[in-house]
Amino acid sequence: MGRMNNDYFLNEEFKNIDFVKSSLQKGEYENCSFHGCNFSNSDLSNTQFIDCIFNQCDLSLIKVSGTAIRDTRFKKCKMLGIHFENCNKLLFSVDFEGCQLDLSCFYQLTLKSTNFSNCSIREVDFTETNLSGSTFDNCDLLDTTFENSVLENADFRTASNYRIDPEINQIKHARFSIPGIIGLLGKYDIKIDT
Repeated sequence: MGRMNNDYFLNEEFKNIDFVKSSLQKGEYENCSFHGCNFSNSDLSNTQFIDCIFNQCDLSLIKVSGTAIRDTRFKKCKMLGIHFENCNKLLFSVDFEGCQLDLSCFYQLTLKSTNFSNCSIREVDFTETNLSGSTFDNCDLLDTTFENSVLENADFRTASNYRIDPEINQIKHARFSIPGIIGLLGKYDIKIDT
C-alpha cells in the first residue's frame, strides 16, 4: 500500500539506513520493517510504531518520550541505555529476541507476557514493572534490578545471574530452575553447595 501521506507509513521496508545522518520522519509506522538501520542517539519521541519489526538495528540511547510502541518485535538489536519508561504507556507491547538491552529502564511499565529470548539484560531497571507471565529464555540478568516488581507466573528457568528478593517482589507461581534458585537467596549471604 505504501505511503499515504507525509506522516503515515504502512507496509514499508527500511534497509541499511543511517538515521543518525538523516533522521527518521516523525509519524506513524504500521506494519513496517527496519533491517540493519542505525538509530543510535536518535530522537524518536512522539513517533508511533505499530506491528513493526526491527532486525539487526542499533537503537542505543534513542530518545522515546511519548513514543508509542505496540506489538513490535526487536530481533538481534543493540538497545543500550534506552529509557522505555518515557514511552507512551498505553498498549505498550514488545518482544525481544537476541537483543542487547543492557543499562535500559522499564520503570513502572506493564510488560505482561513479554518474551525475552537470548538477550543480554544486564544492569536493567525493572523497578515497579509488571512482568507477570513473561519469559526470560536464556537471558543474562546480571545486576538487573527487580524491586516491587510483579513477577507472577514469569519464567526464569533458563535465565542466569538474576537476584530477586522474594520479600519485595511478587513471585507467586514464577518458575525457576534449581541452580538459579540461588538468585532468590542472595541477600541472605549464605553458602549453598551444589
